[in-house]
Amino acid sequence: MRVLPMGERALLVELADGTAAAALHAELLRRRAEGELTVREIVPAARTVLLDGLDGPDAPLRLAARLPAWEIPPLPARAEDVLEIPVRYDGPDLADVAALWGVPVRDVARIHSAAEFRVAFCGFAPGFGYLTGLGGLREVPRRATPRTAVPAGSVGLAGPYTGVYPRPSPGGWQLIGSTDAVLWDPARVPAALLTPGARVRFVPEAA
Repeated sequence: MRVLPMGERALLVELADGTAAAALHAELLRRRAEGELTVREIVPAARTVLLDGLDGPDAPLRLAARLPAWEIPPLPARAEDVLEIPVRYDGPDLADVAALWGVPVRDVARIHSAAEFRVAFCGFAPGFGYLTGLGGLREVPRRATPRTAVPAGSVGLAGPYTGVYPRPSPGGWQLIGSTDAVLWDPARVPAALLTPGARVRFVPEAA
């Protein structure tokens, strides 16, 4: 763990990997909920957690000194139900992903929909979540040539992550399916369907 100051009221905590970052994020949320920590924003990323809006001018220094000594428990299971997202496994990169996995094309949907995912962090675009859960043996590279336009609702894979494009945009992820789920709706509270720590399953629909 490395703790770096970010301005007068913030800290950036660097962790060894995404699992450690997710565990620290969960512990920080727990301590804030129980009144042990006063901070405005706790923002996880791939291997970092940002704490912004620490209360008091000396709060970042005090917390930076204490954090490395904290015992961070393993990532707990979330109590709420698993969010199910219906997916048509009709993506243009299904055959490429099947070849990378060494399985028949029909097995991509079976493998992907059998996994339970967790939203590790959000970014790239409003409503875009980086979901882990497939395991290291199922990692795939980004496309050598990104697409200039990816339709909203496209379900893609890149590295260890699954993601769903919340709006049309360029992108280089391997597209395996599509969904009608609305990932970002400013009229909804919260606006993002996927939030860090949420549990997710993809449910196959007829293509």
